[in-house]
Amino acid sequence: MPKITESQFIKLESSQSSMETLECSRLLCPMPVIKTQNKLKEMKEGDILKVICTDPGTMADIPTWSRINQIQVLGYAEFRDHTIQFLLRNTL
Repeated sequence: MPKITESQFIKLESSQSSMETLECSRLLCPMPVIKTQNKLKEMKEGDILKVICTDPGTMADIPTWSRINQIQVLGYAEFRDHTIQFLLRNTL
């Protein structure tokens, strides 16, 4: 679950051939994790999900939830627009 820079995240994101985006801005714990879990259940194994959050707690919550549920965190970064963005590979 590597925390990376904004520019590294953009490069990683651009290297993904296909991905879905889940907007969780302005949602507080536990909603970003619940919405992420629900969205991944709709997706196929191996699919990539980009999650956009504003709650600083997600920097701990989503990586911890991902580790417990064996979801691969490709990377996450804090952006200048005050969002925290995650790239997750679905293993559900």
